Order: sequence, then structure tokens, then C-alpha cells
Amino acid sequence: MKMVAAVFASLLLESCAIPPVNYAPPAELAPTGTLRAGIMYTNPVVAARDAATGELRGIAVDLARELARKSALPLELVAYETAARMLGDLNADKWDVAFTGVDPDGAGDIAFSQPYIDSDGTFLVNASSPLRVIADVDREGVRVAVSEKSTLDLTLTRMLRRAQIVRAPGAGGALALFSAGKADVLAGVRQQLDSVAAKNPGARLLDGRFMVISQGIAMQKARAAAVSYLDAFVDEAKASGFVAKAIERHNSRAVVRQQP
Repeated sequence: MKMVAAVFASLLLESCAIPPVNYAPPAELAPTGTLRAGIMYTNPVVAARDAATGELRGIAVDLARELARKSALPLELVAYETAARMLGDLNADKWDVAFTGVDPDGAGDIAFSQPYIDSDGTFLVNASSPLRVIADVDREGVRVAVSEKSTLDLTLTRMLRRAQIVRAPGAGGALALFSAGKADVLAGVRQQLDSVAAKNPGARLLDGRFMVISQGIAMQKARAAAVSYLDAFVDEAKASGFVAKAIERHNSRAVVRQQP
């Protein structure tokens, strides 16, 4: 009997030490009463849009639905083709949360939850290119096409010293520059570039990666309570296996972001 009491007391202490996540959402999470989630559908690692029906699907969509469910809020998905346009609406009252790449040096009015997945940022070149590895890209005369104001763009702007960055709206715009011969290198998410290479015989990805792209949930920095709430949600979504199952369900090559 004493042993049973001791075990019960131990379990009670453990339950008190790890408080459950409170999913009563702060009012600032969704001031209109509907959770409006910005989804960029041109990054296949996190989301895509069915060309025929317009339906959005992917890891980010699954997480948005789970966040709405656990917060007992109706959900509205707000589709965007580019990260620049989505983040440009930060203060335009178009969305409450946005699923996007995390800029570790982000400033201004935007705040990010902890990341939920990581993927690789790398380069694609044509068969005739003399470039072989990531380090070869930063040289005079090399033109690198990238989606304007994306996490990729922000990183390359800080990283490249000699190569020229050629920006276009969205991943499709960057691909158009590369395909038209207006860029020597295409920067992108590995999974996306794999798809491009499969449709362009001879095109190849360079060995390695130039960055790890971490995906999180963005929100206005002024909504501090809601940002903390999103952090708790992401933490539980990873710990429970929800994110890992979403990766498997959508056949993504991303990996669950581990805590540092």
C-alpha cells in the first residue's frame, strides 16, 4: 500500500511540474473571431495549391487547421503566391498568422514562433555550368536568381560578396529568369529544385547547401501573448508527433526542427 501511495505521489508531482498547454487562445490571436492563416503555396515543402480546384494542402495547412481546432476558432486560409506579398500584408489586416520561413535576424513589426521544420536551401545550374559546389557560386560574373524578399533572398544578400543577385516575384519568377538565360544559378528549396531538375535534362543541383530554411509561424510582434501561445502550440505539435506525421503524409523531405 505504501508503494502504491509513493508511486501516486510521484506521478502527482510530475503532473504538477509539467503544466498542460492552455489552448484558451488570447483574444489577440484572432481579433475578428476567425483565425485567418496566410499560406504561401509555392513552396512544396510546406504547401501547394491544386491547379484545378484551388484547394490548399500541405504541412502548413495541416498545422493551421490543428491550431484552429485546438483554439476552438473557425479557420480561413488566405492563399499567397509569394512570401514578399504575404509578409507585405503584415499590417494590412489580411491575416492573423502566416506560415513562412523564419528570418533569424528578423526585425521591425514581425515576430516568429519557434520553427517546426527545417529544409535545405541550395543551387541549381545547367549541364554546361562550370560550377560544381556551393562555394563556386560567389564569383564575379555569376548571376543568381532568387524569389524576392524570401528567406533565401535575405540569406544570399548577407552571404554573397561577388555574385550578382537577380530577384523576381516568387519562385516561379526566379525560375523564369533562369530558364530564359538571365541567370546562371537558381536558388531554391531542395525539393523544389529537384522537381525543376527532373523536367530539365542535364540540370543539376550543386553538392551541399548554403542554408537551412526553418519554417515557423509569423505574427505581428505587438501581439506578445499570441506569439507565446504559438510557441506553445508548435512545441506540442512537434513533441506529440503531429509534425512528423504531416511530413510523412505529404511526402515532404523536410525534417522536424529539434530544439537547440
